[in-house]
Amino acid sequence: MQAPFSLRSNRFWATLYRAGILDHIVDASQGMDAADRAHIIARGVGLTSLVRRATARADELTPAELVAGAHDLERRVAVAPPRVVAILGITAYRIAFGVKDAVPGEQPARIADVPIWVVPNPSGLNAHATAAGLATAYRAAAIAAGIEVLPEPQ
Repeated sequence: MQAPFSLRSNRFWATLYRAGILDHIVDASQGMDAADRAHIIARGVGLTSLVRRATARADELTPAELVAGAHDLERRVAVAPPRVVAILGITAYRIAFGVKDAVPGEQPARIADVPIWVVPNPSGLNAHATAAGLATAYRAAAIAAGIEVLPEPQ
């Protein structure tokens, strides 16, 4: 079964663990196993993509793809609204939603009355985002979503 952020070099799964969202680091390199999928759902986390194709780098996505993905996300959120929508990457958010001066964190805009949070992209290419900074940002979005975060691992 395919899984998002399946490259071991991507910090996504380690960030969810360090933020207290998951109780272990998911190894998605061979796909998502049923136990990990069940744990993610039980913790109240849903995953989707703005653009439905895999890329090695965010800059491989065109502005048109990001805008179309934002419209698709808006339709999906209207049908099944989560408590919070977290978008990975400020540049992707700015392009997709046409908010040129957006900053990371909670946004003033909403999707179907659902708060939007922009968190740093966990890619290793986003070198200025530290592991601690990623965890702090993701943890804040999780708390806003009502997820009971776990203690930070030692």
